Amino acid sequence: MKIYVCVKHVPDTAAKITIIGNNQINEKVTFIINPYDENAVEAAAGLKKQIGDAEIIAVTLGKEAAESTLRSALAMGADRGIFIRCDYSPDGMLTARALKAAIEQDGQPDIIFTGSESIDTEGFQTMFRLGAALKFPVVSNVVAFKLEDRFVTAECKMDAGSIEVIRMPLPCIIGAGKALNQPRYPTLPDIMKARKKPIRSVALDSLELDSPAGGME
Repeated sequence: MKIYVCVKHVPDTAAKITIIGNNQINEKVTFIINPYDENAVEAAAGLKKQIGDAEIIAVTLGKEAAESTLRSALAMGADRGIFIRCDYSPDGMLTARALKAAIEQDGQPDIIFTGSESIDTEGFQTMFRLGAALKFPVVSNVVAFKLEDRFVTAECKMDAGSIEVIRMPLPCIIGAGKALNQPRYPTLPDIMKARKKPIRSVALDSLELDSPAGGME
């Protein structure tokens, strides 16, 4: 089974953020793996432990520094990484197209995990745009799930605290909520091993993506 996890390189919430221009920030601050994506990596690692025969591939898109976020995912249990390199911060529309292209170039996914949101832009769009591009069913803010006979049954937290139960076939996309699990912090041996795990680097321009019909500010 191929399990992909989409992770994002984001500013630490404890950092002092300075806005530059209309929609940029001063990037001379500490960046981390998006906290919701930690839940996604943990969910992928737990699923691999459950089924045994699986490979976890972490995927990110970003500038050179974003490789550190991939290494964090590898230390948490991902087997290898795919780094889509670019020199700017693309919007959710382009990000979804890039993730789709890189994943399809790598193999056929069975499950894709993402965080239910990112703490920087909070667009809540990328997983749904990725699902639409791949024609995969998507669930978000998942607080529990189980895999049985190529079907996932997911419990999703809705407004006012209600829970919706959704059953969908593989392949699918699962947006991990904070209540899904408790991510384990990597040990020093985990971090050392992560340095030796392979990361395939892909230039965003090499993916030859179709231009979106619109754009996002």
